[in-house]
Amino acid sequence: MLIRIVAILFPLFAIVAVGFVVGRRMRPDLAHANKLNMDVFVPALVFAALASKPFRPENDIPLLLATVVMVVASGLAAWALARATGIQPKTLVPPVMFNNCGNLGLPLAVLAFGEQALAPFVVMFMASNLLHFSFGAWLLDHKVRLMTIWKVPSVLATFAGLAVGMSGVVVWEPLLTSIRMLGEISIPLMLFALGVRLSDSRITSIGLGVFGAVARPLIGMAIAGILLMLVDFPPQQQALILIFGALPPAVLNYIFAERYHQEPEKVASMVLIGNMAAVVFLPVALVFVLP
Repeated sequence: MLIRIVAILFPLFAIVAVGFVVGRRMRPDLAHANKLNMDVFVPALVFAALASKPFRPENDIPLLLATVVMVVASGLAAWALARATGIQPKTLVPPVMFNNCGNLGLPLAVLAFGEQALAPFVVMFMASNLLHFSFGAWLLDHKVRLMTIWKVPSVLATFAGLAVGMSGVVVWEPLLTSIRMLGEISIPLMLFALGVRLSDSRITSIGLGVFGAVARPLIGMAIAGILLMLVDFPPQQQALILIFGALPPAVLNYIFAERYHQEPEKVASMVLIGNMAAVVFLPVALVFVLP
């Protein structure tokens, strides 16, 4: 079991480590690469994953709703925790509420459960992203125009992929292969960019950073466990739900905190320490889900 867990996680952390070292030594500007990833490669990944399989409401909608429940419940738990500890809710709630389901979650799902896990986890990824770009942004700034979310390329790709899957239209295989190849660029680039981003982050609030880093997976796994006790999901979805709960805070939390001037140094500490702590929490989650 230990060898299997190491084999699953090693490629993820190896690529992140390469990005971290390159970030420290070369200070690359990945602004254009990240924009390409979010505007081209990730939408291609999303569309290919959703368009290449038939849409099954009996499977996809319960998983979508489960993701929404987990994100919202995590936010409510974090809000109660912030009020009890005196931490600014706008500082603690987003890192606990929104996890790193893109940079770490997508590649982890594929490495642990194979290509067949990509499409269902894309559903979870997009549900979380939709909430992050809408409610997450509004939480930090009530003046945010929520309708701008429909202009996000990955959101458009989600609806396009779902439309193809629901209609039963078969995309010409060479075209789908081309889109899939573009999408395959996104995962290693996300991992590499995560390492570069972490190399540029600074830990200024160690205590709060550790608190948020531990709270995120513990709350997420607890909610996932309760959800799995209440609802009978298929085995693969049970595993994906628990993995989703164990993921660390999303890097996007730091970007949003910086954009909306919400104690970005403290959020950066939670994100950095949280992603380092994933070395501990992800193996624990895998112990429960691997056969």
